[in-house]
Amino acid sequence: MSPLLHERVAIITGAGGGLGAAHARIFAAHGCAVVVNDINADAAQSVVDEIVSAGGRACTDLHDITDYAQSQAIVQRALDTYGQLDIVLNNAGVNRDRMFASMTEDEWDTIMRIHLKGHFCISSHAVQYWKALAKAGTPAQARIINTTSGAGLQGSIGQSNYAAAKAGIAALTLNQAAELGRYGITANAIAPAARTGMTMAVDSMAKQMAPPQDGSFDYWAPENVSILLAWLASTNASDITGQVFEAEGGRICVADGWRTTPGVNKPAQWTAQELDTVIPDLVAQAVPAQKVWGS
Repeated sequence: MSPLLHERVAIITGAGGGLGAAHARIFAAHGCAVVVNDINADAAQSVVDEIVSAGGRACTDLHDITDYAQSQAIVQRALDTYGQLDIVLNNAGVNRDRMFASMTEDEWDTIMRIHLKGHFCISSHAVQYWKALAKAGTPAQARIINTTSGAGLQGSIGQSNYAAAKAGIAALTLNQAAELGRYGITANAIAPAARTGMTMAVDSMAKQMAPPQDGSFDYWAPENVSILLAWLASTNASDITGQVFEAEGGRICVADGWRTTPGVNKPAQWTAQELDTVIPDLVAQAVPAQKVWGS
């Protein structure tokens, strides 16, 4: 049996460490050639060396995902090195945590640029490549896999910038799935929970997520998330699109997003006095939203 990702090529952003590095190793172990994109040259090269030493195929790329022209160069790197591109896994990200009342414009803009614009830039160039293939009569089995967060799905105290960007990524995924299927492209997103450099920087999380010392299942290992993404990147997942998954340890869930309730309807304008009763009743009947993280 051929490996899950036999003869497929992926760009993985932020792949020099944490979840991105785990994704790169798992993808390569399943037969994928991987472009390891990261602004940290030493970290990216270390991941590539590890993959190549294990018999896999990988190369580094140091271009900036937030620059539209440089993002085109990342796509070209895959095409020049491996002759094709099948998968874009948007993983790169940073945190600039701050309570909303104290947040600076730069802290807001940095998160929007790296997360939301970063997800747009490479995907835009990849889609142009895949669209051209489809128009030439040879549509790809193409995959866009985006990285959202529980913060984006339900909010997170002290992370309004990050939550807003990650919510935007979830919505972007739905639009990409709806628009791009005609070209042979699926789009899905993952909200992962795993041990990374960012999580281990928080003392309470570092203790909770530490690897077990008794050889038991390492619940917080990032590779637990990576295998789901490898499957979504494969041709086995051609019918799965427009989904947002949550994954941690051995747990996989589909995030059930905003839905329109039956509501109320009046063939005339409501009065303020009527709304005094109508709105509280509507809210009482609705399924409560999940609590904001940290609240």
